[in-house]
Amino acid sequence: MMRSGSFYFALALMCTVAAAQSDTCKDLASLKVDGVEITNAVLVPDGAQIPGPGGSLAAKLPAHCRVDGVMHRRKGVGGQDFGIGFQLSLPEAAAWNGDMMMQGGGGGNGVISYPAGAQYAGRRSGLARGFAVVSTDTGHKAKSGAFDFSFQKDQQAALDFAYQANAEVAELAKQIIARYYAKPASYSYFVGCSTGGREGMILSQRFPTEFNGIVSGDPAMRTGLSNLAISKWIPVAYNQAAPKDESGKPQIEKLLSDVDRKLFMDSLLKKCDARDGVADGMIFDPMGCDFDPNEIACKPGQTESCIAPAAAAAIKKAFSGPKNSYGRQVYPGFLYDSGIALAGPVPGLLAMHSGGIFGAYPTSTEIDVDKEALSASDPLVEPASTNLSTFSGNGGKLIFFHGDSDPWFSPLDTLQYYQSLGPANGGADKVAQWSRIFLVPGMTHCAGGPSLDQFDMLGAVVNWVEKGIAPDSVNATGKAFPGRSRPLCAYPAHAQYLGNGNTEDATNFRCQ
Repeated sequence: MMRSGSFYFALALMCTVAAAQSDTCKDLASLKVDGVEITNAVLVPDGAQIPGPGGSLAAKLPAHCRVDGVMHRRKGVGGQDFGIGFQLSLPEAAAWNGDMMMQGGGGGNGVISYPAGAQYAGRRSGLARGFAVVSTDTGHKAKSGAFDFSFQKDQQAALDFAYQANAEVAELAKQIIARYYAKPASYSYFVGCSTGGREGMILSQRFPTEFNGIVSGDPAMRTGLSNLAISKWIPVAYNQAAPKDESGKPQIEKLLSDVDRKLFMDSLLKKCDARDGVADGMIFDPMGCDFDPNEIACKPGQTESCIAPAAAAAIKKAFSGPKNSYGRQVYPGFLYDSGIALAGPVPGLLAMHSGGIFGAYPTSTEIDVDKEALSASDPLVEPASTNLSTFSGNGGKLIFFHGDSDPWFSPLDTLQYYQSLGPANGGADKVAQWSRIFLVPGMTHCAGGPSLDQFDMLGAVVNWVEKGIAPDSVNATGKAFPGRSRPLCAYPAHAQYLGNGNTEDATNFRCQ
């Protein structure tokens, strides 16, 4: 079929499916829609566990009909097969809550995550709550892992990934849902993190009536510029101060010793941890944290309980973010937070070594920010628009969250975008009537770190859309601190201890 826009696609689809209704999973296997192939429709029994990376995506799923299919199958650049793959989970009619949820992707997409709706839904997945859940690979199959972007050589595949596929799959899912239950979904929601967070922003900006509620976490909103910061600016700043080997090559891993790193983190926490009323290994007031690495730089003649002045200056420069030759900030800096020294496959911004997150610049000591920034932006992919008058005017609600220790995308970039919504949409108070942002202390990229990274943003956006209850706070727990709960507070508030009661219990904190 000719792809001239989601409106025409939806119109053609409505005409195709309106003539028939069915409440059986089996019948969906023979669904005929122009440009769509249903490759499977199967009943999944109650209690099934769905395999996925690191275990099951949901503990136990309720009985549901799973529909698999492909939209717009075609041959593209180099004779490669393309098409927008999707999966849709339909709970039993008696269990359906009347709504649809779409879950976002990650990395370069190219895979279809099982549509369980477990992302940022707390203890109960979206499917377990009765949502019809849909997911998509956004138009291509990954060949070499989660960050395979080779598909972008094909223009249509690049367009599908950038913004088209999610909207088209959402339209198709709505029509299949209407056919299966003999009535349309009452509300539609989108929840995603990283690439999924970017997708949520894109949908609010380019398809403002598609979803009633959107949750956008740690959005990969300006990947080129974030890569400039973490894989070039930061390692160059460290390399300039690092000791050199006999050939003059910087030894970035020797800039700070383990003792130095511990001193740094202890000093940071000592200054900023207890600002919320309790020293608990978490910084809940990051904007009020005025820690300066130079505070622990060695003074003349001092050799203990301090770090080299050059190292302190390098860290401060690295965390301040890249600036061009005119002193203009081209990407925001990063927060000093409790998870910045983490080691592992994706090290924190203070866990320096010669590879990993620092990419192709492990030995460089110079960077031309002006030149690098010129090619670091991609308007096709980046969700930069701030005029959301149609989205908000249609009753849409948009929740952001971002981990304060995210080593890939600065939480300050997401915060600055959120703040920029004010001038374009009637002011900050007006924006707060339909959008909120939550900063998550200690959390790295989308999860992990010394954090409370389990929280129900799906429930928060549903209550806001359907009951008019704006989320001033969302309770969070996490494996890093068993038995602990805290309120995540909508910016600019943060969790503050009341001064009495169990410090591990969220009920003894207020947002201020």
